[in-house]
Amino acid sequence: MSATELSESVRDEAVGTPPRLPGPEVADRVGKLRRAVHLLLPAVVYLGIQQFAVLVLSWLAGNKGVELRDALKSWDGWWFLAIADGGYGGVPTMMVDSFGHRDATTPLAFFPGYPKVVGLVSSIGLDPLTAGLVVSAASGVACAYALARMGELVRGGSRRVGLVLVALFAGSPMAISLSMVYSEALFCAFAAWALVFTLQRQWVHAGVLCACAGLVRTTGAALVAGVGLAVLVAVVTRKDSWRPWLGGLIAPLGLFGYLGYVAVRTGELNGWFALQERGWDSGFDWGVATANWVVDRLSDGRSILDFVELLVLAASLVLAAVAFRRRLELPLVVYGVLVLIMTFASNGTMASKIRLMVPAFTLLIPVAIGLAKRRTSTVLLTLTGFALVGSWFGAYALTLWGYAI
Repeated sequence: MSATELSESVRDEAVGTPPRLPGPEVADRVGKLRRAVHLLLPAVVYLGIQQFAVLVLSWLAGNKGVELRDALKSWDGWWFLAIADGGYGGVPTMMVDSFGHRDATTPLAFFPGYPKVVGLVSSIGLDPLTAGLVVSAASGVACAYALARMGELVRGGSRRVGLVLVALFAGSPMAISLSMVYSEALFCAFAAWALVFTLQRQWVHAGVLCACAGLVRTTGAALVAGVGLAVLVAVVTRKDSWRPWLGGLIAPLGLFGYLGYVAVRTGELNGWFALQERGWDSGFDWGVATANWVVDRLSDGRSILDFVELLVLAASLVLAAVAFRRRLELPLVVYGVLVLIMTFASNGTMASKIRLMVPAFTLLIPVAIGLAKRRTSTVLLTLTGFALVGSWFGAYALTLWGYAI
């Protein structure tokens, strides 16, 4: 062997054989895995935080000798399940309003959307409670995907912003109601997708989902206003032909349809509002009761719940101001601010206001945009701490306070 051949042989042995590149099958599997992770992330983030909140609730409820299933269907949950099981006419007569009163119209205080869906799911063989929990869980996941998409559509948005928004929503104070037999999750799913379709100028889809949301909660009025404003702009600027007209006509049908139905049943034009006032001392008072409550608690705080609620009320006002300042898309601002106004300007049980603000998720978008710009470790630590506090507070409010739902 010549010196040249020997040198080349030694060099080849030292360098070694180049590593084989992955074949097309491996690359295809990796691509599929990445797509699956990308698809599942909103659901994983939402369900992970919500399941942790349920575990905390189970722990505190166990310490109080309360069954988890009972905690998840407390207060209004009993009414929703009764209506789902037997309709408005089949609610047991022993169920009464907060003043111990009951007549044929009392159950009409609860909107039909959520119990109707629960009844349909129950008809496949599930008991009403399980059906209610399934509807709430599925609705929450649907809302998570809408929020993830919303985070991509807003100015300054991205996929990362959308996922942060999902985490903030799932971990917010009293977000435990999203996993209960309550109408929050279903309403938020309809509202979030209606707003997504509004941002995408899919007017008919937005109108239909807005109408559905109006059958679930009176907060649908805020959604009608937000979607309606966008529809009005499209009509005035003559965009998208007949679609905004049709979407705008459909949007209020659910809310106004049910309010009209209750008016006929009760014989009062303001029948639903009268039922709320008589049965639960809940009505629109321009914020007088809320202001009095704030002054009273600032001068004589009585519990952790009062203190946290004051903080949340103050923070919600700051979030509304930031949303305006950051020029968040107008339909999203109008919706979120009106949810706050409807919450602040009503009397009734003050402790439930944090739960009633859960649907104001659009006001969390500026926070999500700002947080998403930070390092990943900062984002994860912040969201983890936020979820820990929110989960504890929700469990505390349900088990140790008992009047916050």
